[in-house]
Parts: sequence; C-alpha cells; structure tokens
Amino acid sequence: QVQLVESGGGLVQPGGSLRLSCAASGSIFSIYSMGWYRQAPGKQRDLVASITDGGSINYSDSVKGRFTISRDNAKNTVYLQMSSLKPEDTAVYYCNADGVRTAAGYRAAVWGQGTLVTVSS
Repeated sequence: QVQLVESGGGLVQPGGSLRLSCAASGSIFSIYSMGWYRQAPGKQRDLVASITDGGSINYSDSVKGRFTISRDNAKNTVYLQMSSLKPEDTAVYYCNADGVRTAAGYRAAVWGQGTLVTVSS
C-alpha cells in the first residue's frame, strides 16, 4: 500500500513563503514523476509543478519564478518551496506520484490527502 503524506501548509501573508513536503511510503521500488496540484474553491484541480526521477521539471505559468520543486529520490520525497505568495495561490495543495513501482505491483497514480495553503493578510 502506497501512501503520500503532505506537510507544511498553513496561513501566510501575501509576499511570504512556505515549504510543502510530501513523503511516499510503502514498499516502493521507483516513482517516475512526483508533483503538486492545487484546487481552489469552485475550481478544478490544476498542475502546479512536477519533477521526474531524472530531474525534468514542469511548472505552471502562474508559479514560474516564484515556486521551486525539488525531489529526494532516495527518500521518495518531493518538496515545493513557495515564495512571493499571492492571495490567488490560496488552495488545497495535493501531492501526486505517477508511475509507482512497488513490491505489490504498479500504480499509475497515487494522491495525497491535501494540505491547505491560505494566503491572506
């Protein structure tokens, strides 16, 4: 059973910073891509950033230059450093792992439970 556990959400003032972490647990052999999505109230869930096991990174245009994604393959952990936060960044942030190979087989996609980020003064 693969689980993703997120941490680091909370309330921050505009212009502030937060760091999200997501650790994958289970009998994991490899994970192709890890990333972060977000969903604001009344909106769809959208990609924020993703990183492959080879280090290829993709950012949404709305966060380029402000957010940095990184990954520790040995720990099966992905991080999202968020800076210059804006009220429109307020959302539930979900961790995602794609292409997960485990002792029990292959999982195409696994999702975390989500962590709330609120940007407000």
